[in-house]
Amino acid sequence: MSTFTLAGRIDEHVVDSVLLRGNPLGDPTRRPLWVYTPPDYDEAPRRRHPVTYLLLGYAGTLPIWGNRTAFRKPVPELIDEIFARGEAPGTVLVFVDAWTTYGGSQFIDSPGTGRYHSYLCEEIVPYVDAHYRTLPERDHRAIAGKSSGGLGAAITSMLRPDLFGAFATHSGDSLSEAQYHPHFLTAARQLRPYGGDILRWWDDFRSRVAFTREEDLNLLEILGVSACFSPGPDGSPTLPFDPRTGALRESEWRRWLAWDPVRMAPAHADALRSQRGIRIDAGTRDEWFLDLGALAFRDALADIEVPDDIVHFELFEGGHHAVEYRMPAALAWLAHRIADHP
Repeated sequence: MSTFTLAGRIDEHVVDSVLLRGNPLGDPTRRPLWVYTPPDYDEAPRRRHPVTYLLLGYAGTLPIWGNRTAFRKPVPELIDEIFARGEAPGTVLVFVDAWTTYGGSQFIDSPGTGRYHSYLCEEIVPYVDAHYRTLPERDHRAIAGKSSGGLGAAITSMLRPDLFGAFATHSGDSLSEAQYHPHFLTAARQLRPYGGDILRWWDDFRSRVAFTREEDLNLLEILGVSACFSPGPDGSPTLPFDPRTGALRESEWRRWLAWDPVRMAPAHADALRSQRGIRIDAGTRDEWFLDLGALAFRDALADIEVPDDIVHFELFEGGHHAVEYRMPAALAWLAHRIADHP
């Protein structure tokens, strides 16, 4: 990882996952895991701390958290400064790897990629609780992420309210028709040189330097999410649209919609109402229209009567990328919500 000075510290681990063994893409079972402990962690050897789990966006790899760009500090350094100044209760932060050959897992269990939801909930959470002085109850455990990581934070909190009692979703995937339809139509055009076969594009992509063609990022995400949400009987990715025309394939598209937080919310109303905090934000110029998704998800929470006092909602000026600076304030907000006091 990049070198920077912290008042707290980051420990780097490798976890050998049992649940990822035999995954259909043959991806590694030995996974990196970073754990940040705040400045006050070692000051009181018996004190236990709340925990927030951090999920990456699509095609993100764990070392990205340590990257320093010109004039901007990385997330661990920014949140460390907040804790060092005493502006938020000290919190253990867990940086989770869920990379796949296609670039991401959407943090779900899928026969097309592997058991990444179970890996997070049944292996990583117990590992952290066993190795660190955590407060091992759901009221003191949060989860946060951006883009696909925001999706993972929202759906994991809905599926496992016994484990997670608060979450933040930054530009998180939601309102699937707004997010994906424009990109499906673009993909149909992009696939023409490949005879409408996304696996022909995939073979080409792997034969050259990645992201050297305009279509690469769009087609990579569509291929990878298809592997997660609409795998065929053999686990191979099945597109939710006709690659010649862009018209939806309704049966596959319904499988995608089943993972849309807007549509999941009514069936998981109790889980959402039980949260100690829910933070939603997105940029007003989001290239995936996730500002519309954020609005729709906020409306879905209101419809199921999630109390307003646990929800922080914000649209900010900006697009989808380079919004990591939004995360430290959200992590501080979550730290207050899951601290060991009312």
